[in-house]
Amino acid sequence: MTLKAILFDLDGTLLDTAPDFILCVNRLRASHGQPPLPDATIRAEVSNGARALTRLASGLADDDPALEALNCELLDTYRSILGQNSQLFPGIAGSLAWIEAQGLAWGIVTNKPSWFTDPLLAVLALPFTPTTVVCPDHVSQKKPHPEPLLLACRQCGCEPSEAIYLGDHVRDIEAGRAAGMATASCDWGYIGPQEDVGSWGADYRIGAADDIPNLIKNILKIN
Repeated sequence: MTLKAILFDLDGTLLDTAPDFILCVNRLRASHGQPPLPDATIRAEVSNGARALTRLASGLADDDPALEALNCELLDTYRSILGQNSQLFPGIAGSLAWIEAQGLAWGIVTNKPSWFTDPLLAVLALPFTPTTVVCPDHVSQKKPHPEPLLLACRQCGCEPSEAIYLGDHVRDIEAGRAAGMATASCDWGYIGPQEDVGSWGADYRIGAADDIPNLIKNILKIN
């Protein structure tokens, strides 16, 4: 395999944003007289998006007319604390440094809108600049559709067959497979206890973020 680009999901793969969402969910519950939820319960839901977190916080069904107002309330809180408690997962900074040293492109493909993604990345001041950052408002269809990944490949100057996508959710693997690229599931992400990661169909499974260079070395057959 010729590998020219490494693409990452954002929340739960590149960044640990769960602490911010834990704060948002429990603030929402407190404002409506509800007790806090355990951190682990919220963390397992983060990769499913803000609306899923609002459902978790409120206990409301997705079609409940009251859900939209609560979702806006949660997002307003998130906007006010954006990046306050988020950070790179352990091992990511070193892996990015290794990727940069190899002259490989790297990027981010996320379902988080750019009006959250861009200021979050600015707050965190990543040690390296991604070649591409693709958000759902940059395309007509978001993951698990392959369009965002195909755009990222074009911006990295590579074919999908020359890229690998790392993610912590089944939709990441589905999107990567649909795009025709290699995929890797990331065990350090926001994976619920009932998830069968092995059933996702990823080409590779990574136990820790500092294992990323070894995975790439194996793919490229280098020492």
